[in-house]
Amino acid sequence: MRCVVKIGTSSVTDAEGNVDVESVAKLCTEIAEVRGNGHEVVVVTSGAVTAGVATLRPPGGRPRDLTTLQALSAIGQHRLMRVYDDALGAQGLLAGQVLLAPLDFGERRQYLHARATLGRLLELGVVPVVNENDAVADDELRYGDNDRLGALVANLLGADLLVLLTDTDGLFTADPRRDAGASLVEEVTAVDAALEAAAGGVGSAGGSGGMASKLAAARMAAWSGIRVVIAAARRPGVLADTVAGEPGTGTTFPPSRRRLPARKLWIAFALPALGRLRVDAGAVTAIVEREASLLPAGVVALEGAFEEGDAVDVVGPDGAVVAKGLARLPARRAGEWRGRRSGELADDLAREVVHRDDLVVLRP
Repeated sequence: MRCVVKIGTSSVTDAEGNVDVESVAKLCTEIAEVRGNGHEVVVVTSGAVTAGVATLRPPGGRPRDLTTLQALSAIGQHRLMRVYDDALGAQGLLAGQVLLAPLDFGERRQYLHARATLGRLLELGVVPVVNENDAVADDELRYGDNDRLGALVANLLGADLLVLLTDTDGLFTADPRRDAGASLVEEVTAVDAALEAAAGGVGSAGGSGGMASKLAAARMAAWSGIRVVIAAARRPGVLADTVAGEPGTGTTFPPSRRRLPARKLWIAFALPALGRLRVDAGAVTAIVEREASLLPAGVVALEGAFEEGDAVDVVGPDGAVVAKGLARLPARRAGEWRGRRSGELADDLAREVVHRDDLVVLRP
């Protein structure tokens, strides 16, 4: 089994923000156990920025400006990696640091290169330790404390299991910190509005994810055909139990029966949407029920300065995202010809705004 384990900031740092050596050692001991049973493990870790804050201790605490956060990441990243290197070394394992940036997922060639590199590390018996390349990233905390990054890496590698380790036992029916009657949801077969509401927002002061981002990551991975478990990092034997599928380990998301091919997964989850196309009800029906292309006639309005080949969200009359795809017309031309029938289009224009081969329906 190929397993991707993502661990959050609150689980790898202590109350002062320093890297928690004992917590990392626990995880690495469990990784050694799982590997000893013939499984492959990739770690996606957060914590570099928080470790940098704890080291430099800037006046006023954790800053908000991107440049300082990037500098703090550069300070904290090697300290975080040193702890992993020591902890895995104590188990007779070798760590390989991999820093990924949005470009590695946004461009197909980079995407395939990243997959080849991670795959080769696994072939060499190394434990890849992945983090976002925060020091040169364009946008602050884009991946939601690396939850989305974990799902992208799991998809990239064709993993069998994604484990999202956090400071709670899983997803609850309500926030257990505020509602004593909240109970653990042991399995999620479909994500609905009530579940999203129960997931809430950011979970800890040091992290940027929270249960909502884990829910989104779980949905992404499940659509990749990957089993997902959200569980407590502190739980003894948590990694072995999730690999074995032990009931009650946390919240499990079974693989979706609807699995997207690799290219459409890349479009749906790896590419940032650079625009939005608002469409009418007829276009929604054609896209969702008939798997048709999006034609100019169905476009009501658009947002963003996207170009041909950029990813765009397709939004229905209710404002909900219906699909995502690659635009075959730049925003300027699409705006000029929105609402027009195919027979009215200029001869040099593509007949579709988004072709069905480049379109991914995102409604369950």
